[in-house]
Amino acid sequence: MIPPFDDSYFMKKALQEAQYAFEQDEIPVGAIVVIQDRVIARAHNLTEKLNDVTAHAEMQAITAAANFLGGKYLRDCTLYVTLEPCQMCAGALYWSQISKIVFGASDPQRGFRIMGTHLHPKTTVVGGVLEEDASILLKQFFEKKRK
Repeated sequence: MIPPFDDSYFMKKALQEAQYAFEQDEIPVGAIVVIQDRVIARAHNLTEKLNDVTAHAEMQAITAAANFLGGKYLRDCTLYVTLEPCQMCAGALYWSQISKIVFGASDPQRGFRIMGTHLHPKTTVVGGVLEEDASILLKQFFEKKRK
């Protein structure tokens, strides 16, 4: 039996956030932060709306989770994000000391792994969760932009 609150369950929540971004003509990346099977932060890309290159879904989620917890560290938290974090977001995640990062689609051009960015030594990473769903949404967005 699959536990009700597994990585796929929470990635579906992040995909809902990515869909909100898509509908607002933002690059469709969504993120949530979870602690003890409870969603404490939800976010999606807001770079266009806020005219801010740092307004990535992960950055918004980190801020919301820190505010919820009342502190800057996200120990014992898991970030679910539909696209592999970029170098900037990985740096912020390093400083937040987040315990786990779960991402959907890989970013072979701008992802933290290809850029050689290090995460906190205690952070575990799981990639490829609902990767196809995340990739399809991104492809649809960029195909729409090319028309």
